[in-house]
Amino acid sequence: MKLQRYALTPQMRQYDDFDNRGHTRYLPYQMYFNHADYRSGVLNTDRFGFRYTHGPGGRRAALDGAAEQGPVNLFVGSSVALGIGATSDATTIPSLLWSRYASSVPWLNFSGRSYNSAQELIMMLLYRHLLPGVEEIVILSGVNNLLLARLPAELQGDHGAFFYCNEYYELMEQLRARHRRPGRRLWGRTGPAPGPSGLPSRSDPVHDLDELISRATGLTARHLDGWRRLAAATGARVSFVLTPLAPWIRRQPARQEAVLFTELDKLSHLGVPLDEMFGEIGTQDAGRRYAQALRETCEKQDVRFLEIAPLIARAAAPEDWLFVDRGHFTDLGSDIFARLLAEELSLT
Repeated sequence: MKLQRYALTPQMRQYDDFDNRGHTRYLPYQMYFNHADYRSGVLNTDRFGFRYTHGPGGRRAALDGAAEQGPVNLFVGSSVALGIGATSDATTIPSLLWSRYASSVPWLNFSGRSYNSAQELIMMLLYRHLLPGVEEIVILSGVNNLLLARLPAELQGDHGAFFYCNEYYELMEQLRARHRRPGRRLWGRTGPAPGPSGLPSRSDPVHDLDELISRATGLTARHLDGWRRLAAATGARVSFVLTPLAPWIRRQPARQEAVLFTELDKLSHLGVPLDEMFGEIGTQDAGRRYAQALRETCEKQDVRFLEIAPLIARAAAPEDWLFVDRGHFTDLGSDIFARLLAEELSLT
């Protein structure tokens, strides 16, 4: 079947290869991370899996070798920060900041595919020893926490759900089952060990928007406090930007977006259209309410907050092609995003 997705956005073929679950890297503490030493005409990563950014005069940087760069800025987040959808490393948001809109020091792409706020913070804890001085930390996050908040309570644990967590719990239960020995005394008990506590149940996803926002905001606040405390030791300034979904920006997609969204709905591996998967999250009202909750959280922690969705809505023309899917930007979308980010946060 000939896909309009590959005709309109040929770079997505490379991203599909990059995101091939058969080659997922599973790492201690992080669960999973980007392909390391990945090479292509679309995206490239260093020996740790961090994507390269491009700056003025043909300069290029990633975490590997960052200590030799002098002071840097960090662009933190998940797949949007990573630049899924960009036609090259040079057209991701952190590259555009470095090369066009805030070029005083290099910007490092400090992001992991399909990460939540806990994984983003853990990434910093594990790799901060490789960083030089840091001046700005811009965290583009929030939307994955909201999406994952829809999963049943049994998958949330103490620190929130993560992508592919159902597979993790199922495989861990298989591992525990192999070690069970009926009748053997264990920690003062006899007989088989109790059943798993982390396996997914038959309970339904959460659909109450207030509960979803409360779950997501609580986790984001907890991990943002960790970022704030880490940054305080270095003097870096922390800013939090809510990652926008396409329907949060405008109700009527551009012509190319409409084609791609319709096709992606039919291809959804979940068997349901993506707009149904987003459900109550995929509305402008949900975006505004979530943004307000995060704004209040950031104010309490003295962290700058930016809701960029309405700014993009005003800056883009109705015919502008901004998204390759409902969550990831085209090069034009990334350029508008980077320019507004630099202006609103006074990045230099």
